[in-house]
Amino acid sequence: MPTPTTLDLVTDFCLQKLDFSNPKLDPEYYYAHLPLCVVDSVFSMGVKYESVRNVVRRMEPLVGHTLFRDHGSLPIDPAQQISVAAFLEKVEHESPEKLALEVYRNKQRTSTLNGILKAEAVSRFLRVLADFDVQYFQDVPRLITDTNFEQKIKRIPGQASGICLSYFFMLAGNDQLIKPDRMVRDFLKAITGSTVTLEEAQVLLAEVSSQLVLKGYEMNPRLLDNLIWNYQRKLPKRLSGTRMNSVL
Repeated sequence: MPTPTTLDLVTDFCLQKLDFSNPKLDPEYYYAHLPLCVVDSVFSMGVKYESVRNVVRRMEPLVGHTLFRDHGSLPIDPAQQISVAAFLEKVEHESPEKLALEVYRNKQRTSTLNGILKAEAVSRFLRVLADFDVQYFQDVPRLITDTNFEQKIKRIPGQASGICLSYFFMLAGNDQLIKPDRMVRDFLKAITGSTVTLEEAQVLLAEVSSQLVLKGYEMNPRLLDNLIWNYQRKLPKRLSGTRMNSVL
């Protein structure tokens, strides 16, 4: 648990610097089809997000439908979604190299050391979902506490940290998780002066979210994560990870 001092520091900074006037999630939290959540979560690791949006836009020929549902809406009826199996059918017979070059048009790897093509990681992630009989958004909630599923995803090269998995769950609708990547951890380090672990970041922002609710704000960890991400990406690069004592 974060100390009261740390909790107060982060909460006060959020109140001073984040834009609570009209907090809302970005469009990627309202994909129309579950496989797009896999594509986004895998390709988003360690890169500028605009490149991820470009990859997702290239998926329109595969899904054959609109990429997004209405902002703020619940997942559409499964009959209108492209299932995990249907998406896999379109990609699993191609080599990872061909998928990277011709479908995703992105040759990034999951890590610089012994990483695999992100194109291949997407297929592996989808196969694990299929093995657990998860085809649509409506099937995801039963996976949240499934440690066997978690372990299988983390065995995919480059996914051991669990950041990609947390982000997948967020994109699929879970509002109690955060994506504890560099952006969020730099934000917290700049406020507290200390490096936080992935688990500490999750607990701290969950507690800050609860404090904001008590102060009358409509908030949850996922929405707070999104506000922080948008704040961090607008900072000059030289300030994004520096101590922010002057504003506290």
